[in-house]
Amino acid sequence: MKPLLELKQLTYKRPNGKLCAQGVNLALSAGQKVAITGSNGCGKSTLLMMMLGLIDGVDGEVRLFGQRCDSEAAFAHARTRIGMLFQDPDDQLFCPTILEDVCFGPLNQGYSNQEANKMALQTLDELGIGHLAQSVGYHLSGGEKRLASLATILVMKPEVLLLDEPTNDLDEENCQLFIDIIQRLDLPMVLVSHDEQLRRALTTREYHFKDGKLSLTTI
Repeated sequence: MKPLLELKQLTYKRPNGKLCAQGVNLALSAGQKVAITGSNGCGKSTLLMMMLGLIDGVDGEVRLFGQRCDSEAAFAHARTRIGMLFQDPDDQLFCPTILEDVCFGPLNQGYSNQEANKMALQTLDELGIGHLAQSVGYHLSGGEKRLASLATILVMKPEVLLLDEPTNDLDEENCQLFIDIIQRLDLPMVLVSHDEQLRRALTTREYHFKDGKLSLTTI
């Protein structure tokens, strides 16, 4: 079985010359859920963005769903099958209302306004936040923003999840709600998180990222 996501000898230097990734190898197959830990600023979030071709100047090979991605067109096609939850919910909530935020993806996939609205409302209802459809992102609480951000990727029916510190600023109740939702989805994922409880609940394999290198640890 070919990996859904594969990194081969990925190397990247930041614009300031600092080495961020040095020969990183990683493979994610169907059914696998892995965590990546590391100190603040070590490049974990940047590594996730490299997986989606969102960083220029990266050496090495990225393969998504068995296909080598060596152009923006190749990455753009694969991105429609991968849901990435950014560390800051405001990066994903930029429309006048939450409903429009969630409709954004389906509309860009070619769905009609009516189809996109139906998909968005259904997704919001499934997450228990249908009442927030007409709300503005910056008026929401941290937990509400996180769930609304999650809705913007789940509406696309992703086959793989990339989650970047998804429980930052969440209280215990909302953290457990988030865990319950992700467990119910049961999708392959790469999770970047300092939250040990979250990692233990959602993943079975853990890597530590340090000095640009990824090493397997134990949970």
